[in-house]
Amino acid sequence: MERIERDGLTITWLNGGVTHMDGGAMFGVVPKPLWSRKYPHNENNQIELRTDPFLIEKDGFKILVEAGIGNGRFNEKQKRNYGILEESAVETDLETLGVKPKEIDFVLMTHLHFDHVTGLVKEKNGEDRSVFDNAVIYTSQIEWNEMKNPNIRSQNTYWEQNRKAIESQIKTFVDEIEVIPGVKLIHTGGHSAGHSILTIEHSGETFIHLADIMPTHAHANVLWVLAYDDYPMTSIVAKEKWQAYARETDAYYLFYHDYKYRALKWNEQGEVVDAVERKIYRYEK
Repeated sequence: MERIERDGLTITWLNGGVTHMDGGAMFGVVPKPLWSRKYPHNENNQIELRTDPFLIEKDGFKILVEAGIGNGRFNEKQKRNYGILEESAVETDLETLGVKPKEIDFVLMTHLHFDHVTGLVKEKNGEDRSVFDNAVIYTSQIEWNEMKNPNIRSQNTYWEQNRKAIESQIKTFVDEIEVIPGVKLIHTGGHSAGHSILTIEHSGETFIHLADIMPTHAHANVLWVLAYDDYPMTSIVAKEKWQAYARETDAYYLFYHDYKYRALKWNEQGEVVDAVERKIYRYEK
């Protein structure tokens, strides 16, 4: 497990499973000859997208960011369609760290699409149960409303089976919420109407998780947005704003989906000056 360690802060990535999604959809209108230089693809034109939550330990709190794809929540057709070759080992990884699921204080959800939220629920004795049953689960009010009432487009990703078992744990916010000092969820919209990002400020350092308005390092160009985005122009505006914030604060970017990087920092010339790489990944550049 890869980790960032500071005095009073640790960020540890867990294995939440993996999907493989269409590269064209993940890079929208960007031509394949351009995006394929930045991110590898397989013979089916799919790109590897990890679904790896990270655990923040700070001020005595244990905070999970995103939830992975869980175990046993997809049928065989869905596994083929979403390129699921590996399911979650989050609970096993937590056990390795000496952390029980019931000890998670907060789960921070940037949004509630199936590839982020499915790991919050598991089946036990024929019933769906919350995995982190003592945690407060934060997401934006707009996102939760859409989860409860998906439209004809979003019903393909907001699933009732991912909602019912966690309803009593949900707390929502409108613009932003500081969950503990220095750890904020901030509503941006873009990828979904209720999409949020995460910022962490600790001892003069800043970390930022732009979630699915910048799902991988290859999406750093502000114009490279997903065909899956409900509001692509909102994604572009939000990405411009928060990349400027990252430059001003010399921030590390944190990733949930990236096949290669857990975290990285760019300089003004766009060069990687520091990075935490996954120890194992399938594709070589």
